Amino acid sequence: MLITLIKNRTTILLVLTSLLFYLVFAYDLDRSDFIKLISLIGTLFFIAYKIIQINKDCFWLLTGIGITFRLLFIAILPNLSQDFYRFIWDGRLISQGISPYLFTPESYIEAASNSYGIIINQAQELYNGMGSLNGSHFSNYPPINQLCFSIASVFTEKSILGSVVVLRVIIILADLGILFIGKKLLLKLHLNPNQIFWYFLNPFIIIELTGNLHFEGVMLFFLIASLYLLNQKKWLGAAFLLGISVSVKLIPFLLLPLYYKWFINNLNKGYLKLAGFYFIVLGTVTLTFIPFLSSQFINNFSETIFLWFQNFEFNASIYYIIRWLGFKIVGWNMIAIIGKILPLFIILFILFFSLYKKNKSTQQLITSLLYGISIYFLLSTTVHPWYIASPLLLSVFTRYKFSIIWSLAVMLSYLAYSTEGVSENLWIVALEYFAVLGFFIWEVLQFRKRPVIF
Repeated sequence: MLITLIKNRTTILLVLTSLLFYLVFAYDLDRSDFIKLISLIGTLFFIAYKIIQINKDCFWLLTGIGITFRLLFIAILPNLSQDFYRFIWDGRLISQGISPYLFTPESYIEAASNSYGIIINQAQELYNGMGSLNGSHFSNYPPINQLCFSIASVFTEKSILGSVVVLRVIIILADLGILFIGKKLLLKLHLNPNQIFWYFLNPFIIIELTGNLHFEGVMLFFLIASLYLLNQKKWLGAAFLLGISVSVKLIPFLLLPLYYKWFINNLNKGYLKLAGFYFIVLGTVTLTFIPFLSSQFINNFSETIFLWFQNFEFNASIYYIIRWLGFKIVGWNMIAIIGKILPLFIILFILFFSLYKKNKSTQQLITSLLYGISIYFLLSTTVHPWYIASPLLLSVFTRYKFSIIWSLAVMLSYLAYSTEGVSENLWIVALEYFAVLGFFIWEVLQFRKRPVIF
């Protein structure tokens, strides 16, 4: 009785402290104030760990706490990212039946509105908010993601804050879906179902997805739902949901080869069903793109995707080492060349892994997906903090926990943002990846010594 009372009082104190810190984060933080930002993040991580540790068997209590933390952000504009302005822009175009892939916000602002025959409410405010870099490029968000944007526009076509609230509700609902389906999948895999709270109560997820309106959570909801069905050998539904996931964010498309061994090991006529699985995934993605298809769309969309590999660089790891070597050898930034080569290495690694790993069980498949997505980010030229939501969620269903460390360490990348602009401190970037890779190596060595206890 005394222990229960102490636990309850400790939990209440921890939750109240977190509420205060989240309120400060949401309503009184500037992105350039790095000391304040990282102090809040670090404290919230520690408190989340203690809340999960103390209440590890209280599923509904932890669920209620996670929902409460998210609702604190419901009616505030994001303060760490400007991307939501572009989301709203694209959504308002679609709601008028206009493809967001055919012209840039910059071209609209520079021309008279009548020359396009459309009116975008709050156009100048949205353009100023997204910034000239974002506004000068064509949209690269896939159709299901665009559907979410358009839903916000349908409900609130004249209010930026109103659109933010609708987008935030969609993301919160996706996180709730991940929570409940993730719990079911953990039970099917004979793992502790409360491991899902390392995702659901993670301050990184609450801040980057709910707070800053990034749609990794929506993509991951469909991905986890697909894996849940696949674990029950319902591969047709799994293929459809995976196709929807790809049409939210393209990243799961890269991981398709890793499903090969699972089908061969688990299903009769595995090769035939694997072919059917791939056909349904690709067919679903194609169907979502059909309303936008044109030669101009293909050109604009592919051009924008390639820009991420050949023009942009942020918070990279292996790429920065190769870039440094390039400076030493040729004396200039070789991103245009390196950006073409690194994707080939990513594809080769995933193909090798799809043949090398047995992937007999769903947990082994998810572990391979974790490896694949982690290698992708380690070889990428650009790794924004919210990208790490993918390896974080996948790690919940495996023995690995390095992604939890990554979800904290990646927040160090915000040091690059100051009132003067964006300038990275490469020692801080090195510290981030040293912590992540160091913990990963430690985990691998520990797993060789003893079995994993979840």
